[in-house]
Amino acid sequence: MEEPAEHYASLRDRVLGERGVIMVIGESDTGKTTMSRYLLDGALGAGLSTAFIDADIGVSTVGPPACVGLRWVRSIDDLENLIEADELRFVGSTQPQSVVLPHVVSTAALVDIARQEADFIVLDTSSVVSGVLGQTLKYHLMEVCAPTLVIVMQRGEEMEPIVGMLRRFLSARIAKAAPPPDLIPASPVDRRARRIESFRRALEPPLPRWRVHTSVFAPTLPEAFDVSRLAGMLVGVQDGDGRCLGLGALEYDEGVVRIATHFGERMKGLRLGSLQINLDTYETTRIRLNDLIFGF
Repeated sequence: MEEPAEHYASLRDRVLGERGVIMVIGESDTGKTTMSRYLLDGALGAGLSTAFIDADIGVSTVGPPACVGLRWVRSIDDLENLIEADELRFVGSTQPQSVVLPHVVSTAALVDIARQEADFIVLDTSSVVSGVLGQTLKYHLMEVCAPTLVIVMQRGEEMEPIVGMLRRFLSARIAKAAPPPDLIPASPVDRRARRIESFRRALEPPLPRWRVHTSVFAPTLPEAFDVSRLAGMLVGVQDGDGRCLGLGALEYDEGVVRIATHFGERMKGLRLGSLQINLDTYETTRIRLNDLIFGF
């Protein structure tokens, strides 16, 4: 990995004296993931046991979108291949608006797992930081994950409202950094293309099909539910211990529901989210889960 700019290097040297969870927050295109990689690289060089948790459910670095992912970073090879998740939790959406609770719970669960083995844990968060939603999400992430330090990536003063809140209510320790000067912002088209590619990788054909019964879903489907409404739904494929094995897509044909997934042999249940996916284009469409189940 290339050496960071001087202002990043000095911050990294300071942060490597910390242990526990280092949470990185900021808007889109402020260098959160770049900072996370620098910190992980430095931790490896310092001989620390290290983990990376990616809670950016929209444009994921670890695992597919709509999930929170954990990657054990034990070597430079691991750092250069962050996309392969060691643990996943399905959130069910690429936007936090309707999934604040599962987003926070999923992230906290992976932080708890990481603490069992890692001295140094980097938590990269979503770019939703403003307004009621952004402040609520970051407040509860701070509350349940209890980071040792919060690194705030900001261009100017845009993060001051959330910084003030975290300091006032949760006594957060804050370090601030500007985006790297050579950072090239990603356009909405670039982010969309990256998200589509991530879904394609997670659901790459050939996909085996498995017949499923309505009793395997969470939330539980009501009696007399019209199973044709499940067609196209993106689901988290779960084992029996609360872990998400990966993604699947539901199909309906003449009264039969099937799941297209690489994890059929190990699945115990299916988590419904708030997305439909087209397996030809890997484009997704947001829906309200309440509308799906109850037809409101």
